Amino acid sequence: ERRTGNRLYCQSALTQIAVLQIVKESQQQHGLRHGDFQRYRGYCSRRLRRLRKTLNFKMGNRHKFTGKKVTEEILSDNRYLLLILMDAERAWSYAMQLKQEANTEPRKRFHLLSRLRKAVKHAEELERLCESNRVDAKTKLEAQAYMAYLTGMLRFEHQEWKAAMEAFNKCKTIYEKLANAFTEEQAVLYNQRVEEISPNIRYCAYNIGDQSAMNELMQMRLRSGGTEGLLAEKLEALITQTRAKQAATMSEVEWRGRTVPVKIDKVRIFLLGLADNEAAIAQAENEETKERLFESLLSECRDAIQAVREDLKPDQKQREHSLENDSGKVSNIQYLHSYLTYIKLSTAIKRNESMAKSLQKALLQQQRSEEDGKRAPRPQDLIRLYDIILQNLVELTQLPGLEEDKNFQKEIGLKTLVYKAYRCFFIAQSYVLVKKWSEALVLYERVLKYAHEVQSGAGAYMNSLKELPDVQDLITQVNAEKYSLQAAAILDANDTHETESPSQVKDGKPLSERFETFCLDPSLVSKQVSLVHFPPGFQPIPCKPLFFDLALNHVAFPPLEDKVEQKAKSGLTGYIKGIFGFKS
Repeated sequence: ERRTGNRLYCQSALTQIAVLQIVKESQQQHGLRHGDFQRYRGYCSRRLRRLRKTLNFKMGNRHKFTGKKVTEEILSDNRYLLLILMDAERAWSYAMQLKQEANTEPRKRFHLLSRLRKAVKHAEELERLCESNRVDAKTKLEAQAYMAYLTGMLRFEHQEWKAAMEAFNKCKTIYEKLANAFTEEQAVLYNQRVEEISPNIRYCAYNIGDQSAMNELMQMRLRSGGTEGLLAEKLEALITQTRAKQAATMSEVEWRGRTVPVKIDKVRIFLLGLADNEAAIAQAENEETKERLFESLLSECRDAIQAVREDLKPDQKQREHSLENDSGKVSNIQYLHSYLTYIKLSTAIKRNESMAKSLQKALLQQQRSEEDGKRAPRPQDLIRLYDIILQNLVELTQLPGLEEDKNFQKEIGLKTLVYKAYRCFFIAQSYVLVKKWSEALVLYERVLKYAHEVQSGAGAYMNSLKELPDVQDLITQVNAEKYSLQAAAILDANDTHETESPSQVKDGKPLSERFETFCLDPSLVSKQVSLVHFPPGFQPIPCKPLFFDLALNHVAFPPLEDKVEQKAKSGLTGYIKGIFGFKS
């Protein structure tokens, strides 16, 4: 047995080829790890060209095409089977590439189905050739499973649910038998393929009429990776379709004692799925899944708000007239807009709070993170999250229709105090890191002040504060931190006093000014040694003297009257002579 690249060959009496292993290794190494089907298709084309050249199995020349078919007589070399497998993979990868592009260009769906049919045709030829007596039993089973998988994909795209389910079940059965027949290391690939096929089988079962499959699909949506590939978009569309059927019976919604009619289908679908989405977030297995579900819920909420906002555009005069008739009460559509905005802001607060909790856990494991070479989280990261939460709470208090709701305003005020307390706590923690003990102590006192205000004002609002972080735990933690801070401040002051011995005190003078005094200065052997003041300071120097000409006032100048009179006598005559060129 020999391995070249990701090709597995076996020179024996029977021809064999590890179909699934070759397919998986090729896909992972050439683009599919990042969902780049075009790159994988190019790889398949290049590999086909190399195989045909090596086997001298060319389809004519550059001037004329001469088709050749792989027959049973030449199956002594398993690379001929590899030719057909690469043909099928190339057609399949092109179909998946077109599926990505069909989201924006629906006409490409017809080309997608054509390439899938081509892939199935090549898989059928591979299965037919593997029925030969020259091929071993494992290769036959793998070829049958590969053929069933591509057939199921084609039927799935045609929405022929029963045929697709039968093909996927056949594929799943073969891979399960192969997994049981080999060692655990060899069975890993087969089990992975079975896990990939299972969501498709459940989806087909639901479309056939099995309602219990829907619950299984929803549970699969909560997994860390969610559903991928062919099923992901269809599952989201199925959930939306199911909610749309239920939305036909929903006509109104009640919030804070007021019932509002809901006439927009997109808003109905969103409100019906709100409880399911919140339950899914609560059941999420890890932070990555929870973040993904939060983003999905926020996206749906933004779409619903946009649909309501379009209905808020009608004539302003009509809305003002309705406000006058209702004695300042906002219209139903405006109140519905406030309700959806409340849901969006509350969800954003929960998401940021979830991120803050994960960061707090990371802060407790900071030393281990530093050892792993990762960037350790800092209290400043948490401060930014709580700033965003406080900003969202300010927006909640400004929602139209809730300005006069005193209970709502009081509830938001208490929540604001809770998050302000946590924000102050982490600001204090950041000051502790830079040894600013006084500032940290003042902020700890501010945290206690906020926390006691929450406890004194909670009273009837305890139910609404249950979802918030516990203030009592924060008080206990702050008291412990205060004692630790005071002890650290005392130790830091003692360390500073001990280090200031006469032989080690340095007054900041450079070495050139303290030759007569001995002191231990570690900076003399460092890269930032202080030898002289540079640049040198300014020093006063005598300026250039100023000279004043005092004798000028006592000088008697010679008389010039005779010259002035002679010049005056020339007059007009001299002027005329000068014009005509006569000289005196």
